[in-house]
Amino acid sequence: MRSSWTRAWRRLTIELPTAIDIDHAHPEGSDKEGEMNIELNGVNFRYELDGDQAGDAPWIVFSNSLTTDVTMWDGEVAQLVDRFRILRYDTRGHGQTDAAPGPYSLDMLVGDVVALMDAVGVDKAHYVGLSLGGMIGLGLAIGHGERLLSLAACDARCYAPPEWAALWIDRMVLAREKGMEALVEPTIARWFTENFQADPANKATLDAVRQMIRETSVEGYTGCGQALQKLDYRDGLASISVPALFMTGASDGSTPPAASQEMQDGVPGSRCVIVEPASHISNMENPAQFDAALFAHLDAA
Repeated sequence: MRSSWTRAWRRLTIELPTAIDIDHAHPEGSDKEGEMNIELNGVNFRYELDGDQAGDAPWIVFSNSLTTDVTMWDGEVAQLVDRFRILRYDTRGHGQTDAAPGPYSLDMLVGDVVALMDAVGVDKAHYVGLSLGGMIGLGLAIGHGERLLSLAACDARCYAPPEWAALWIDRMVLAREKGMEALVEPTIARWFTENFQADPANKATLDAVRQMIRETSVEGYTGCGQALQKLDYRDGLASISVPALFMTGASDGSTPPAASQEMQDGVPGSRCVIVEPASHISNMENPAQFDAALFAHLDAA
């Protein structure tokens, strides 16, 4: 339970042997059991349900990063499906979810999660989000904390400093002028360490991520980018009362370890875990370490 946590082990660097071999590449075909669509807030959302929907197991909601889709969580879902009911969805303008005209706001993206939980009948859930999904989770924990059992905000940050917000300007211009293909390789270079990219064994994972980036709509990318430019949850951190985990890759340049440590310092009783080696998409680069920390968090919450 959260009351048993001590500050001595709140800030950790996980160093475990690679014990879990997970293929995060897209599965064959797109007609998966449990995959559904629903119109909410004027947008047609793609979502998936896993686990025994007739049972009473606790819920987990997974939320993807910018320019990815629900399949980024395939490895985690495969290991949790026997113990949890799982809801995951494509953020507006991503994957198979439609893109409404922008600009978007984080309040809007948080509202999408609440509406989807309501529609599916999820009263409370553990929430796990990475990058954009993690920042949506902060908004959910601050504004709708009664809907959460716990929060895991991974490779995220609570605030967009001016120099970070400015980075999105050139990226959004590039997307509008040349399409998402122009963003594929620069994004891969930022998201994964050089060693991971150089290993032929990781080609399927990297190619899957490349395809997710290509399939993201320009409207969805720029809309969510505009939302991130206005990110500022600093004043709300102290109000987060659910068990919280902040986790990031040791080499993540976009949401570095210092950003996770800042959130840990602001949220009473929370934990910070640094995954090494890993960059921005830490669950796909180092699933053994990422999953060990995440599953321990879920068990303790």
